Amino acid sequence: MPIDGSSVSDQTVCVTGAGGFIASWLVKLLLEKGYTVKGTVRNPDDPKNCHLKDLEGAKERLVLCKADLLDYESLREAIKGCHGVFHTASPVTDDPEQMVEPAVNGTKYIIDAAAEAGVRRVVFTSSIGAVTMNPSRGPDVVVDESCWSDLDFCKITKNWYCYGKTVAEQAAWEMAKEKGVDLVVVNPVLVMGPLLQPTVNASIIHILKYLTGSAKTYANSVQAYVDVRDVALAHVLVYETPSASGRFLCAESVLHRGEVVEILSKFFPEYPIPTKCSDEVKPRAKPYKFSNQKLKDLGLEFITVKQSLYESVKNLQEKGHLPIPTQTEDAALRIPAL
Repeated sequence: MPIDGSSVSDQTVCVTGAGGFIASWLVKLLLEKGYTVKGTVRNPDDPKNCHLKDLEGAKERLVLCKADLLDYESLREAIKGCHGVFHTASPVTDDPEQMVEPAVNGTKYIIDAAAEAGVRRVVFTSSIGAVTMNPSRGPDVVVDESCWSDLDFCKITKNWYCYGKTVAEQAAWEMAKEKGVDLVVVNPVLVMGPLLQPTVNASIIHILKYLTGSAKTYANSVQAYVDVRDVALAHVLVYETPSASGRFLCAESVLHRGEVVEILSKFFPEYPIPTKCSDEVKPRAKPYKFSNQKLKDLGLEFITVKQSLYESVKNLQEKGHLPIPTQTEDAALRIPAL
């Protein structure tokens, strides 16, 4: 039920960057629920957006709007008449010029346009990058919604993606307060799962490299993971729950890279998955503790990383991004225990 109590069929919502990995699943879910969706894309006629037009309900209730994050008028036009906005569009790069300005100014424009349109709630897709980059956090500190990345540390380490996501989220909170906009933020970790869009995105390349043989070793580091379908559902839950407020950390579990390649090699031994760590001198990095309780309290039951990894690979095979090696009879009969 939408936050104002009206029926979903009367509601129009805007999804920015609608063709992206998370946004595509979000559009799919919103259409399935009966919303009318205005999705912003750079070019509605680009073949890379065809998957959106093929979604169930798209013919009747999906409008693709030509818009750019740095073009206020185009965003204003897309958001006009909407009850809610899901701002998922963001550059994914470590180039400071391409990352910081579009992330920050685009977010300010979205909040401004949402205020002008009288939007009831804005859901902003931030990132774990705005949460965990802090060298002074102790190993026993539980990472939750109160944690913020250290901007100076992001600068020193030249991690411009995390810097951009942090300043963009800070700008969103400041602007929402100033304009009186009801803002809720979702902070996903590294997102996996099946692709709806035709192209492979950065987070899926993280898995693909272990299967193609391009990565000969794995790093001595840890990463938090979550399935894209849970991220989409998290956005809808925080939009529809009147009491939802603040930030929501969206993570299923934290794994060492060694555990990831282990899971992959059990499911898919036919691929050249690396077995050696690139750093065997230092002690094995330990996973950090985190809390996803806020989303669990809204009823989200997370898909396990094992299942998400398995379905990611099967999807890459089906879409032709990953060749299927000739399987032995044993491999073909193997049914993974998810």
